Amino acid sequence: MITTVLRNIYRVNLGIKKTEKVLIFTDRPNPKEDINNQELERRSRLKCIAFLTSESGKGFAKEVTVMEYPAAGSHGAEPPREIWEAAFGKKAVNALDKNGLLDPILEKKADDREIEKARTILNGYVKNTVDAVIALSNFSTSHTRFRDLLTHACETRYASMPLFDMAMLEGPMNPDWKHLAKITNAVARKVNRAERIEIRTPNGSHISFSTKGRRASADTGILTRPGSFGNLPAGEAYLAPVEGTANGRLILEWAPTRELKSPVTLVVRNGNVRDITGDEEYAAELRKKLSERKENSNIAELGIGTNSMAKRPDNILESEKIMGTIHIALGDNSSFGGTIKTPFHQDFIFFRPTVALIHKDGSRTFLIKKGKFEG
Repeated sequence: MITTVLRNIYRVNLGIKKTEKVLIFTDRPNPKEDINNQELERRSRLKCIAFLTSESGKGFAKEVTVMEYPAAGSHGAEPPREIWEAAFGKKAVNALDKNGLLDPILEKKADDREIEKARTILNGYVKNTVDAVIALSNFSTSHTRFRDLLTHACETRYASMPLFDMAMLEGPMNPDWKHLAKITNAVARKVNRAERIEIRTPNGSHISFSTKGRRASADTGILTRPGSFGNLPAGEAYLAPVEGTANGRLILEWAPTRELKSPVTLVVRNGNVRDITGDEEYAAELRKKLSERKENSNIAELGIGTNSMAKRPDNILESEKIMGTIHIALGDNSSFGGTIKTPFHQDFIFFRPTVALIHKDGSRTFLIKKGKFEG
């Protein structure tokens, strides 16, 4: 089964042709990271998974390149120059550097004008760009300019697989992909008919925000169209809430890769986390991260899980896809319709939510009640 699922990444998910080039990359633990032995073991397996994935692709693609780099340390941070060169080509990256654009982009300081200029430059080197990326780094590159420029300027297909674990190959990576796409697209369409969303969960979390002018996207796992982007495993509808509109209280029971020993509470006012309470050690980690940049406290994303094969609560890549869950992210949302740019994007899972959609005329419909989809 494992071999079949890995081959399906090329055949079904990305639709790789024999004339195409594929880049696979992963990241190794950085000496600055404080990692326990269990986490270190999981991280070391990513290199093996990247190798197996590359071997599985040799019969599908013209060229498969595998690279490894020191971990950036947070989700949403840009990958290093050598990965940009492998993806776009050295000439393209040199052109960005010559125009004074590369460093601001890597540091998440580039403004819209600079990003548009970078897009124009990279579009001129599209023939040198890889056709598809399989991102098996521990830290997510989904919400980076690297990914955004690849998919939008160069029409590269992009499968983002942060925190990936071998066990996922026998569960959420093996759904009926057509059925998953049908469900996820239907959820996105319903969300897009609303202008405001209100969420409550049994653990006491409650939050509301405006979605006016924002569009939900469907992460279906079918990434065969030019410029397609999504997670593998897939299965969520997601959007960027309007900045400054979120208010409520989020009670975290799960960190990205473990259950918390005691809950951590985030107080949200006017679109940002204003206070963090709780004795759990993760509360201190989160306070430190949010203190680095104000933008890190932004309520960046709402995601709604649609994958019936996803089960694990202790790995956010899988848990955020669990059917009937929701996840809320902090930090960067600039790559999927928002305005906040920061080298940080972190999702948190919430179980058995009730999700109310508020429409333009003030009417209310329920998308989910206590973890079960309505209609």
